[in-house]
Amino acid sequence: MADLEQLSEALITGDRNKVAELTQAAVDEGVAPQTILEEGLVAGMNVIGVRFKNNEIYVPEVLIAARAMKSAMEILEPVLADAGVQPAGTVVLGTVKGDLHDIGKNLVGMMLTGGGLKVIDIGIDVASEQFVEQTKESGAQIVAMSALLTTTMPQMTEIVKALKDSGVEAKTIIGGAPVTQSYADEIGADGYAADAATAVDVAKELIGAA
Repeated sequence: MADLEQLSEALITGDRNKVAELTQAAVDEGVAPQTILEEGLVAGMNVIGVRFKNNEIYVPEVLIAARAMKSAMEILEPVLADAGVQPAGTVVLGTVKGDLHDIGKNLVGMMLTGGGLKVIDIGIDVASEQFVEQTKESGAQIVAMSALLTTTMPQMTEIVKALKDSGVEAKTIIGGAPVTQSYADEIGADGYAADAATAVDVAKELIGAA
């Protein structure tokens, strides 16, 4: 019988090969893909998220766990799709125009995927028009944007305004080293996340999947 607890543990320790092996074994045994996702992978990523928030682990450990999660999702995504399992929601994710940083963004993307959300990562140096276009095209409920430079933070204002002007109803989340809750309030963003684990909580809360 597939051991989903063991799968969670392997994910927490970042053992990518073991995670892939246990995920494949669970699929081969006919365990429901949603069960594998929720009781094995998401459960493990939740532990990582809590430890990260509590400063018990740091970015490198989260990246290693997220990489292990990715190896599992490569196996699981086609099975989930075949089973007609819908993600909890869709998030368009990008680093704003003029900003080329992507480690934080990638971390957020992996954690959101680990939280059962579909992530459309549109990369770095992304203009407001691209955010609007991708959100309309995908029907995403959330637009998450990152900035690591104080000089690129005003782009967030542009994006929030462009989304509202275009009639898109997606909720906006902002984050990045210089970004604060008060800045989110000031520009009319719907949410602010200080770190990748918090981003998952905020996103789920905004789409009512918490």
